[in-house]
Amino acid sequence: MAPTHPRKWLDPALIQRALTAAVLLAGFLAALLWLPRPIFAVLVAGVVALAALEWGRLCGLSKTVGHGYAVAMTCGFGALVWAAQSTAWTHQRWLGALFAAATLFWVAAVPVWMAYGVRAGMPRRLASVGVPALLPGALAMVLLPATLVLAALALVWIADSAAYFAGRRLGRHKLAPAISPGKTWEGVVGGLAGVQVYAIICASTIPALASRLEGGAAWLLYLSGGGLLCAVSIVGDLFESAVKRQASVKDSGTLLPGHGGVLDRIDSALAVLPVVALLAFIDASS
Repeated sequence: MAPTHPRKWLDPALIQRALTAAVLLAGFLAALLWLPRPIFAVLVAGVVALAALEWGRLCGLSKTVGHGYAVAMTCGFGALVWAAQSTAWTHQRWLGALFAAATLFWVAAVPVWMAYGVRAGMPRRLASVGVPALLPGALAMVLLPATLVLAALALVWIADSAAYFAGRRLGRHKLAPAISPGKTWEGVVGGLAGVQVYAIICASTIPALASRLEGGAAWLLYLSGGGLLCAVSIVGDLFESAVKRQASVKDSGTLLPGHGGVLDRIDSALAVLPVVALLAFIDASS
């Protein structure tokens, strides 16, 4: 006997999400790999403006104040890019300090804030947190070599995907139920495993990288760095979830069909890229 309710094989919401992701990925890769760096910086400035608008709304800023906030953030980003163009960015100590401060923000300040407890009602004073949350990551995307940006973003995507599938299949123990009930510790382990496999594949297929990984100590440091970036990626995702939880909203915006807002798509990348930039800065300085 045929079922009363035939199975729905094609979920329109899933199709919409997949199509949006495909268009975004294709557009981003084309811009990252083929656009001249100044034009790419202008494109990133546009993303900063959209993300700042969403952040302002999450902070409860009025429409007028929110637009002013977005303009100020975009101008601040432009000033940072302009200042970084004077000489090679890896020779500018202030940039190293900026990325070090951003790294401390993601690995120390944000986890402490989330551990303290997320409560409904986003105070307006946290609008200032948008500066370390948005600008260093956007600046790193412009300054880092395109191949390194792509490698970092691939790590973010692999960590997110591996954590999602491991969490759905094996998830039992909640990671942060007050912030994101769907995330589990099993998902974290899956994400870490996926990143370590990705790191080993990179080392096995990129001769320039393989030549630098001679000896157990070098491999330990390399894989530890991958684990750190995976952890920061998870923190970035949780942080945006916490901000949305305080603002009592599901998504940061509605600009991207099936995905929500701009912040919903770039939260982990904004956390990971400053750490990658710091590691690159330290490596170039050593």
